[in-house]
Amino acid sequence: MVSLKDKVEDMEREEIIKALKKCDWVKARAAKYLGITERMIGYKIQKYNIRIKRSGWK
Repeated sequence: MVSLKDKVEDMEREEIIKALKKCDWVKARAAKYLGITERMIGYKIQKYNIRIKRSGWK
């Protein structure tokens, strides 16, 4: 059985990932899009172990 807390965390993680993708993986833009601070998105990225996509040289 999945707890409400787990469901909320899963949903929050997915929304953060969607925002990061929409904002080209720029944390500052994603934070603004979500209406949270850069510090908060950094904390949540670390909490949920989200890997930031880095673009390489072409």
